[in-house]
Amino acid sequence: MSTTHQHHAELFVVMQLRRLWLGHNPLRRRVDRLEAALLMIVLVAALLVIPAAAAFGTTIRNRAEHSAAEERAEARPVQVRTLGNTAEAVPSSPGLTTTSVPVRWFDTSGSRHEGKVDVLIGTKAGTELTIWLDRDGAMTRGPRPPADSTALGVAAGVTMPLLAWPLLLASFGLARRPLDHRRAQAWAREWEQVSPRWTRPQY
Repeated sequence: MSTTHQHHAELFVVMQLRRLWLGHNPLRRRVDRLEAALLMIVLVAALLVIPAAAAFGTTIRNRAEHSAAEERAEARPVQVRTLGNTAEAVPSSPGLTTTSVPVRWFDTSGSRHEGKVDVLIGTKAGTELTIWLDRDGAMTRGPRPPADSTALGVAAGVTMPLLAWPLLLASFGLARRPLDHRRAQAWAREWEQVSPRWTRPQY
């Protein structure tokens, strides 16, 4: 950053601090001080939303990962082989790219089991796949990978400021309405006092 740009940035910050300053300025009305105080509260709250969002996102990620860990503890992966060729399969509805195909696997005792899973159209017979079985040996949904828990936490953390900041801005706008009304009334009263001196004929 050049010296000129840095000077302008510092000047802008100083001007904003003076604008928000609640010191003894005879030109600032009581309603102006109240508005500045409300603005500072909103700004501080907006800044506090950032660490709150980070903590919220971390909590959501930890809970999702804990749930996924419980799912991994309840299920186990099994290698299966497809028994059908899906090269010429037709999806059940337009836009789908998967179809159901029978698969076969053997448990630890050597017993044979069969079931059906959804695979991409074009999967050939004999293709090895991984499925998940619960404690009873029935097929179940696979646990979420850790990356999904992280993505969920990031999404929750980002969503919180996107909702909180507009809400804070709207709250400040609503709070300013009665202040603006009082300010306008004060201006009207002062104009009634000084208007005769400005509007009377000058000789």
